Amino acid sequence: MITALKKIYAFSGRWKGVLKKSVVFSLLHSIFDMFQIGALFLILNGLVEGITGQDILFAFLLLLAGVIGKIVCSYISDFSQTRVGYFMCADKRIHVGDRMKYMPMGYFNSHSLGDLTSTVTTTISDVENNAPSVLITVIHGFIHVTVITIVMFFFDWRIGLLACLGIALFLLCNSVLQKKSQEVSPKRQAAQEDLVGATLEYIQGMGIVKSFNLGGGSNQKMKQAIEESRARNTKLETVFGPYGMVQLFVLRLASVAIMFCSILFYLQGSMTLVYCLLMCVASFLIFSELEAAGGKSFALRLIESSIDKVNAIDDTPVMDLSGKDIAPKDTTIELQNVGFSYGDHRILNHVNLTIPAKTTTAIVGPSGSGKTTLCSLIARFWDVDEGCIKLGGTDIREYKLDSLLSNISMVFQNVFLFADSIENNIKFGKPDATHEEVVRAAKSACCHDFIMALPNGYDTVIGESGATLSGGEKQRISIARAILKDTPIIILDEATSSVDPENEAELQQAIEKLTEDKTVIIIAHRLKTVRNAQQIVVIANGGIVQRGTHQELMGQPGIYADFVNVREKAVNWKLSGDKPQR
Repeated sequence: MITALKKIYAFSGRWKGVLKKSVVFSLLHSIFDMFQIGALFLILNGLVEGITGQDILFAFLLLLAGVIGKIVCSYISDFSQTRVGYFMCADKRIHVGDRMKYMPMGYFNSHSLGDLTSTVTTTISDVENNAPSVLITVIHGFIHVTVITIVMFFFDWRIGLLACLGIALFLLCNSVLQKKSQEVSPKRQAAQEDLVGATLEYIQGMGIVKSFNLGGGSNQKMKQAIEESRARNTKLETVFGPYGMVQLFVLRLASVAIMFCSILFYLQGSMTLVYCLLMCVASFLIFSELEAAGGKSFALRLIESSIDKVNAIDDTPVMDLSGKDIAPKDTTIELQNVGFSYGDHRILNHVNLTIPAKTTTAIVGPSGSGKTTLCSLIARFWDVDEGCIKLGGTDIREYKLDSLLSNISMVFQNVFLFADSIENNIKFGKPDATHEEVVRAAKSACCHDFIMALPNGYDTVIGESGATLSGGEKQRISIARAILKDTPIIILDEATSSVDPENEAELQQAIEKLTEDKTVIIIAHRLKTVRNAQQIVVIANGGIVQRGTHQELMGQPGIYADFVNVREKAVNWKLSGDKPQR
């Protein structure tokens, strides 16, 4: 239990002070509880010994002070713990988001979307909604019972010992409960993560479900995840229920024992009537907050498991520990003996390549040969396993990641757009851009006209991942984003693959404007995209097998000439009647 409480305290980060404030006012709440017992003692003593108006007034004022004090302390304590819950988890979500920007892409390949989504939503929400409340309830429960027990020792040490015995038995039961919770909590959390993952997968694959008319049989995985989540949560309650009842029984039994012994001591003459009555009343109060603490203590292991899951992200190595803000002397890119693998699968092996500043290099090769991987290594989405990559003569690992990426714009084949306005999606490349700058970039990327045809123009909110736009429209917005960012290095990964033929010529002009006087790396299969490059690099079997200009490579047998010939034949297909001819 103490370990879990320490983890919650550590997790609170810069809000530890507010959490301490909540604990302090919880202590004051328990002290004000004693005012009520003091008032009760005055009344009972007055009824037995003879009560005066002054006694009644003093008891009333003491009771009033206790009630007001409890209300104020309870408000401050509850507000503080609620504030801690939301703010500490907001800080943690921001921290996780910032850290993910500097993690190698391999982390995202080895962790499912459901796992990551569950961590920053469901898992942190468990901490957000429960951790401060459980922490304060448990601490308050023990503070409350400790204060009243001390008061009982003041009145009669024998009753104080009975209270201590009740607390000891409670702790014994709670210790067993914590061990059981430690066994089932991680399984319950895993089931919740699987449920989030299965739900996301089902929603994302809805197009496939509909197109293949899979209907009811397509969501078996999600049904299984729901059933597993139900089973794990039920198991949790099944395990906790009996132990919770035992805890409650022990505390109630201790209350009865205090009342019974108080009456017995009175009958034996070793306790006054006033003390006996006071102890009988106190027996109903002493364990009330501890019962609440016991009822919530089972959640400590759930919270601890959630905190461990979130903190595990901090154990993932990041790629920007000692980088510096460096302005490269030029944009020459050098790959020196570069090797890279995805796990055990070797992708690149001893690659050496120089991309001179302000030149265009086209990269071609068979699918899976490592073209996109090479470009991703230049942008440091991953770190090389062997060798090094230099920008302006400096190893890119010496740059801060933000400093490195401020020199690079990338346009991907698979464009991702945010569920936001079109203008904000374009401004993602330059957040402080003016509307006029956004419009100029959109016009250069040949997307201004279709944007203006939308209901709200640049303020039109597009669906998640740009679901309300065509592939070509999304790609043009991505190019507008890169034009607006205006970096000295441009990487185009099949940037024109989804563009319709009627817009291709205009978009090609936009790309030429984007890449003017810049260092450009193009991954493409279209001949017109690569033939004018100053350098064409052919990658196959993990290495560079050919390099040169279009004319040079066409004059030698190899992959490039075969690639060009196949493309030209494909373009020359014509339809005659019902039969295709070449």
